[in-house]
Amino acid sequence: MKSKNTFFEALRSYRAILFSVVVFSAAINMLMFVGPLYMLQVYDRVLQSRSEMTLLALTGIAVAMLAVYGVLEWLRSRVLVRAGLRFDEIVAKPLFSRVVTTTLLQPNAKSEFALSDIDRLREFLTGTGLIALCDVPWVPVFLVVCFIFHPWIGWLATGGALLIFVLTLLNEILTKKTLNEASVSSQTAQHFANTTLQNVEVIRALGMEQSLRTRWAGMHRKMLELQATASDRAGVLMSTSKFVRMVLQTAILGLGAYLALENQITPGMMIAASIMMGRALAPVDQVVGQWKQFIGARQAYGRLKDMFTRLPDEEERTKLPRPLGALAAEQIVVAPPGSRTPIVTGVNFAIEPGEAMALVGPSGAGKSSLVRALVGVWTPLAGAVRLDGSELSHWNKHELGDYLGYLPQTVELFAGTIAENIARFKEADAEAIILAAKRAGVHEVIQGLPDGYETQIGVSGRQLSGGQRQRIGLARALFNDPAIVILDEPNANLDMEGEEALLRALRDLRERKRTVIFVSHKIGLLALSDKALILADGRMRAFGPTKDVLQPKAVSTLPSIEDQSRPRALVN
Repeated sequence: MKSKNTFFEALRSYRAILFSVVVFSAAINMLMFVGPLYMLQVYDRVLQSRSEMTLLALTGIAVAMLAVYGVLEWLRSRVLVRAGLRFDEIVAKPLFSRVVTTTLLQPNAKSEFALSDIDRLREFLTGTGLIALCDVPWVPVFLVVCFIFHPWIGWLATGGALLIFVLTLLNEILTKKTLNEASVSSQTAQHFANTTLQNVEVIRALGMEQSLRTRWAGMHRKMLELQATASDRAGVLMSTSKFVRMVLQTAILGLGAYLALENQITPGMMIAASIMMGRALAPVDQVVGQWKQFIGARQAYGRLKDMFTRLPDEEERTKLPRPLGALAAEQIVVAPPGSRTPIVTGVNFAIEPGEAMALVGPSGAGKSSLVRALVGVWTPLAGAVRLDGSELSHWNKHELGDYLGYLPQTVELFAGTIAENIARFKEADAEAIILAAKRAGVHEVIQGLPDGYETQIGVSGRQLSGGQRQRIGLARALFNDPAIVILDEPNANLDMEGEEALLRALRDLRERKRTVIFVSHKIGLLALSDKALILADGRMRAFGPTKDVLQPKAVSTLPSIEDQSRPRALVN
């Protein structure tokens, strides 16, 4: 079964709208003959007959037809804008999901810029650039009318249109590569700035601002130089194009005057031919003026097409029942996204619903990498992680997230209120949010904040202390009573009060028969585990009941977070 591609489907739906725009453009371009024909009749009929009634009638007809022209222009613009909104509505949400997936698979791919690509493409599809392209096919019609007036006028107008078209092609050839390089440099500089500014406290405290600013300025300067080079080249060609058009306008009047003196055309034809050539060259001139927007839209289209082709829509999966919490790893091999070098190999274990498993090992043993595979953030290179017998890939990823509670080692909160962060930014009852906070033992802490659950925590939760972030992250993990809770160093930033709240939360999870996996070396937490898995050098050294894997004598000498050099001594 061929995977659905939302991007191409959105473009196909847009084609129907584009057809109506082409029809509108045909009518609009036909009505553009009103001006030159009006001038032709005024010069050749009204001025000759000196009939005021004829002038009044011609003017009335012209105004009425121009009113229709204005209405059609408005309708065309309105249709394009509404079509752009519909296009965005279809593509934006699937694009966001693909950006998240790409960032997981290729952390340095700068995939977040795809979110601005959809704006760039939509602006082109709804703006003057597309309208100019719809008007270009009518250029030959206006040129044919110029030939009807006189062959010399037709050839002059055709030569001018071809010259401007050649200048447009030169603009493309001379600026395409440079603009592509400028776009890449701009994204690199912006990505560097975004990632750097996430660590402003370290930057200021360690005096790194000047050196980092110099590095960013170098990237920014390279982008500016490339853009300046492309703009200089495009500027020369655009100026030349305008010069050519003005010369052609003058030349057509001069040629028309000469032909009128020779009695080969009438004065009305001379004026009408000048207007007609202007109408013929206008779309070409607009295309030249909108060329940078066209290039940007084409680049955006290429990147979006590539992303949606590489990551087709997920197949609709059979809805599985809410899991009980049985988790098994079957000889899994784990490597970072984009790498084939394993960090964790040969891990094989199974825990039953309601059991608690401690994951211990020295720094660099691969504990966090294993945890990422267990929650489905990283896909194993080999083997399988099964939840209630089904591989994680068999679950709908959005439904799976509701059944999992995850607290990473580095807690990342998001700009918004505390309540929104606990509820995972979903629509939720206040009772469910408060219940999760109480189970995490952070309800009283939140009550003590100025705005309580409505406190805005800022980007990455910078308004909160490290301990507060970790406790709110625990409440988020416990929200909606997940079947499995996986905690990576959940007490890394906690004080004594926070650790006591964590212990109460773990006891509550055990009493309610929830499956728990946690990474820790604290004896108080290890005592709450039913099973333990020891990891060292990326390999499973032991797994089984905690009392067997971690002997009492060994437990008393378990390493602390500060001293993780001794876990290997615990291996049976």
